[in-house]
Amino acid sequence: QVQLVESGGGLVQAGGSLRLSCVDSGRTFSRYTMGWFRQAPGKEREFVAAITWSAGSTYYADSVKGRFTISRDNVKNTMYLQMNVLKPEDTAVYYCAATARQSMLRDSTRYNYWGQGTQVTVSS
Repeated sequence: QVQLVESGGGLVQAGGSLRLSCVDSGRTFSRYTMGWFRQAPGKEREFVAAITWSAGSTYYADSVKGRFTISRDNVKNTMYLQMNVLKPEDTAVYYCAATARQSMLRDSTRYNYWGQGTQVTVSS
């Protein structure tokens, strides 16, 4: 069973940094590809980044490439999203998600397990 809990959100000024964490309290974390999605008010949930189970491959949305870094520690059952040079348009609720699939990772419908979300607010 996968149970995901995000943390690390908050209020930051534009240009600042935050690091989000996603902990899986289950015992199968290392078997799953993990992803980050976000949803701003009035907008659809969108893909941010994904990382395969071995961390051998990472994927990013064009809007965050070069600013955000996804990583994971399978010993600690934890995934991270380091967010640098934050912009007001990064403001959203950020969700972590897990999937056993290895393809089409930008599609939120491919993910079976979701956390409750953590709010990130970037002020201008």
